[in-house]
Amino acid sequence: MQQQKIKISPAIIWISSVFLGILSSVPQLASHEFNWKEAIVNSAITAAFSIIMWYINIYMLNRAGKRRQSISYSRLLMVLVFGMVIMFGLAWIQQLILSHINFGPVMLMVEVRGILINLVCYMFLTLLQNNYTGQQVELELEKVKSDNLGAQYELLKQQINPHFLFNSLNTLKSMAETHDEETIDFIVKLSDFYRFTLESRKLDLISIQEEMKIVDAYLFLQKARFGKGIIFTQELDKKIFQTLVPPFTIQLLVENCIKHNIVSQSKPLHIKIYNSDNHIIIQNLIQHKTIREDSLGVGLENIKMRYKHLLEQDIIIYSDEKIFQIKLPLIHEYHHH
Repeated sequence: MQQQKIKISPAIIWISSVFLGILSSVPQLASHEFNWKEAIVNSAITAAFSIIMWYINIYMLNRAGKRRQSISYSRLLMVLVFGMVIMFGLAWIQQLILSHINFGPVMLMVEVRGILINLVCYMFLTLLQNNYTGQQVELELEKVKSDNLGAQYELLKQQINPHFLFNSLNTLKSMAETHDEETIDFIVKLSDFYRFTLESRKLDLISIQEEMKIVDAYLFLQKARFGKGIIFTQELDKKIFQTLVPPFTIQLLVENCIKHNIVSQSKPLHIKIYNSDNHIIIQNLIQHKTIREDSLGVGLENIKMRYKHLLEQDIIIYSDEKIFQIKLPLIHEYHHH
């Protein structure tokens, strides 16, 4: 999450500093021995100190690396030490201007005043920073919720794709007419596929083992339609089956392979899934269709978005004239937040 820098209007800084300067001279106004020169110098010193500490506090808070919604006591101590040194210098200037004043008691008074002003600046800016951070977190959460809802909506649209259902029912009709022995299996797999859709659509992550059941059901339906036009190879290590993936991610990528390439028994489409270097790789040989189907790339964008939010990592897309690959980073349980 990108951190927003604290910005304070110069007018607020200067007006508040002048106000503090005037306020510091109020006790002198009530004194019987009021001296305009002392009051003006005292007010100017206080206002100058306030302006300096405003900018020092803003600078130190903005240059801090990771912001936390709590007070950093080490940074507060550092700011107070800076403030005491600066106030000592200003008190020394005041002593040069008003040489008749006893430096000891004046020094103690201005240092206490400086600490109080410094604390007010620091606490105000810390409160403002926490407010900024809270707003950023809320905006990020809203964006994640919005993106997740969009992804679920697109996923639901893809899985109830009328073309897929139409093709599946046509295939089922042909199998029933020819008394195909796998008709019952086809009905079971079609039922399983839509059951997986209903069960998984509310989940953020499922295991690779569950995802491969979805892929197997989907490929069974497609092989019933294309016969030996699809050659699928799965070479995932057993330990990979316990890792996680957003539901229907691999299925959607396999579907894209079939959607964007020629699939025929005379020219089978080779699809391969394997793991390498902490990635699951979905690969297919490129067999471009003569007439390409319209595609907005929404499904792939949803997958990118989900991995960005879950891992803050990007999926890797590789393509040359022969093969097309998509590499999905492995998601272990401790990564999910």
